[in-house]
Amino acid sequence: MAVLMRARPAPMPPATLWVPALAASAFCLIPSVYLAIRAAEDPADAVATLTAPATLVLLARSMLFAAVVTLVAALIALPLAWLTTRTDLPGRRLIAFLAPMPLAVPSYVGALVAISAFSPRGLLQQALAPFGVEAIPSIYGFGGAAAVLALVTYPYLLLTLRPAIEALDPRLEELSRTFGYGRWTTFRRVIFPHLRPALASGGLLVMLYALSDFGTPSLMRFDSFTRVIYLRYQSSFERGEAAALALVLAVLALTIVALEVASRGNARYDSAHGQRWRPATVALGAWKWAALAFVAVVLGLALVLPAAVLLYWLARSADTAGVAAGLTEAFRGSVLGASLAALAATAVALPIALLSVRHPRWLLTRPIEVLAYTGYALPGLVIALALVFVSIHFGSLYQSLAILVAAYVLLYLPQAIGAARVRLLQVRPSMEEAARGLGRHPIAVLRTITLPLAGRGILAGSALVFLSTMKELPVTLLLSPIGFRTLATRVWGAASESFFAQAALPALLLIALSAIPVMVSNAGRNRD
Repeated sequence: MAVLMRARPAPMPPATLWVPALAASAFCLIPSVYLAIRAAEDPADAVATLTAPATLVLLARSMLFAAVVTLVAALIALPLAWLTTRTDLPGRRLIAFLAPMPLAVPSYVGALVAISAFSPRGLLQQALAPFGVEAIPSIYGFGGAAAVLALVTYPYLLLTLRPAIEALDPRLEELSRTFGYGRWTTFRRVIFPHLRPALASGGLLVMLYALSDFGTPSLMRFDSFTRVIYLRYQSSFERGEAAALALVLAVLALTIVALEVASRGNARYDSAHGQRWRPATVALGAWKWAALAFVAVVLGLALVLPAAVLLYWLARSADTAGVAAGLTEAFRGSVLGASLAALAATAVALPIALLSVRHPRWLLTRPIEVLAYTGYALPGLVIALALVFVSIHFGSLYQSLAILVAAYVLLYLPQAIGAARVRLLQVRPSMEEAARGLGRHPIAVLRTITLPLAGRGILAGSALVFLSTMKELPVTLLLSPIGFRTLATRVWGAASESFFAQAALPALLLIALSAIPVMVSNAGRNRD
């Protein structure tokens, strides 16, 4: 039965795992080393920036912002994951398909849609004007930015929670009820502890995303760490100050990841029996209407509203042919870049995830995992400038597809690690040990046992990287080969000049393209 138990001391990891993992973590240090070099060019300004009271205020405000976004995203994702996996919610297959889709909406597009719909003179106010409503509350600032980011990032939690819920052993719940515990006590004392790794993994991604995002805070007029860094980088006289602030952000990210790693302990979450037990479907009864209302509000704000506003913008376009020009090239660029990034990030993440789960040693595996998360919390601009610096000084890779994919891996490697790690935690190590005891080579054990059993989590991580890469902007703009275009650059190029009608079609195509990895993931889930 799947119970929390203390793990046996982990054996020394083989070189086939820790050598590539160590190389990957060293690669992830490039942005931090670059920032240290830049800050050292003007140490007086860097020290003054680090010790300024305004920096402490900025740090506290950004941390609070990231925490609120993570909490709201969790309050959305956990009920959605439970409703679509364990209940008789009407239309749950369709809802399960649609729920991750907001991940494909770029944060800056989500902010533009929110401003267009809910600003004091937006579409909502115009619709209410005949009823005497002359103005509505402002959406700008902390609250509006947090709401937008929570709606576009909750799928990070959803995609890690759903496999974790599906892998729960239902006999634990039955045993809890046998002892007289109610549903809430059973959830709190039995189910929630098993979901904690998925919540921590997905929540970590959301928190780091909120710290690193530039588009939403900028458009919503909220001064986050990343927005201030971007503004400093725009001034050629304040590069040292910007580098110092970015170093603070990197240290903050490492601290958050280290705290999350330290909080894990040595609990095991795998099942003690090989047989997969199907849980009983929970009948919602009269609560199904409240559940459907919750789903309707979330998907209405996160998916239907952006699609409706984009269609509204598209309908106002008078030059349909001009809007569609070049979309095929942008489509191919998005698919190529996202596919290569997903494959590369998954390959790099697997040794790190295996080390984290099977060989949790503080002096080797934990530092490797912590360092792998560094790039995710840094602005894309910093990642791009760091790789421009490396490619110019140490090779001829500048503006090559290889350096672009490397930047994508730096940014989104934690997504692949987190999803794979959650699933690997639920694979019984005794199966791997038995295979090795029978003489199987470790590579054969990985190929025939570990990867098939953890495949859904690995696939979810690949889907996350694919989706995130498609909407990545700063890195693509700075590192793309000459002539390389993506849908994200088309959207930003039009939206930044307020040509919303021209931005609508590539944005809609970007959302539609995101259905591919979601369909693949759902197909794998339905076959289980």
